[in-house]
Amino acid sequence: MHAYLSTAQSDHAPQTFLHQGVLKPSPEAPERIGILKDAAQAAGCSFTAPPDAGLAPIAAVHSSEYITFLRTIHARWSALDGAAPEVVPNIHPRARADSYPSSPVGQAGYHQADTACPIGPHTWNAAYASAQSAIAAADAVTSGAPHAYALCRPPGHHAYTDQAGGFCFLNNSAIAAQRLLAAGHRPAILDIDVHHGNGTQGIFYDRADVLTVSIHADPADFYPFFWGHAQERGAGPGLGANLNLPLPRLTGDEGYAPALDAALARISDFGTTALVVALGLDAHEADPFKGLALTTPGFTRIARTLTGTGLPLVLVQEGGYVSDHLGTNLSAFLSGL
Repeated sequence: MHAYLSTAQSDHAPQTFLHQGVLKPSPEAPERIGILKDAAQAAGCSFTAPPDAGLAPIAAVHSSEYITFLRTIHARWSALDGAAPEVVPNIHPRARADSYPSSPVGQAGYHQADTACPIGPHTWNAAYASAQSAIAAADAVTSGAPHAYALCRPPGHHAYTDQAGGFCFLNNSAIAAQRLLAAGHRPAILDIDVHHGNGTQGIFYDRADVLTVSIHADPADFYPFFWGHAQERGAGPGLGANLNLPLPRLTGDEGYAPALDAALARISDFGTTALVVALGLDAHEADPFKGLALTTPGFTRIARTLTGTGLPLVLVQEGGYVSDHLGTNLSAFLSGL
């Protein structure tokens, strides 16, 4: 299987993660790449560095104002007297229609939804390279590959058009879907990460040309809390083009299967011609976030079910954090294809 990864994706090394008021090391660590790469190669993937498709495919999803922020904020932040090594917001606007400040501190609050997306000196280059991997995978499918895997790290599905959040800076799955759309496909995104893909939903919420579907732990008591509920169906032209399938905490394989069937039925009814899979592996029972309780064989069954659709698949890596099962889960999924 075609697979894409840039060495620059390892350069982003976030140090901080505020969890329930406790400052901890970030679980979105560069070592995830080595574990996932080894597992993908064991499953038959052959990695190449993605070509540089430029900013245009990224700017088709993200605002130029936001791209400027990501490119420049660390240097501007570092020039502040006494600034910390990472950009972490400490203030947010009451509403995002409020004024746009010139201060790096104010802009950080505007463009970073939470404290889980600290920006370091290499964050922009790593996020840019991660997006290029997603673009390359979409192009491979457009060129006739049945499936392609983008080892996207940092991940992307919590990033909105102009806002980072939840370890994410550029929305790789959305960028891949937009790329497929531009190539003449009718794309859908199926997000199987344990967390709702709120950024992906937000990007396409009022659009009818990309279907967004997410299966995830119920946000009533799980990140991202404010988005991902079943009643969120889209707006305006996009009404009915967003489907959320929240599951109770610690749902296992048996409870997951009906949700996947419902997701694929909607994807079929959309007339989908290519499917972007936001491939979170953090729904596993041993993942540190403990949201759902899928087994390793469960990931193989998900992959076999997706293959049964006959759709070309663009696999975009999202979550899945360091545990003894991370690589095994990816190998199990890829082997199911």
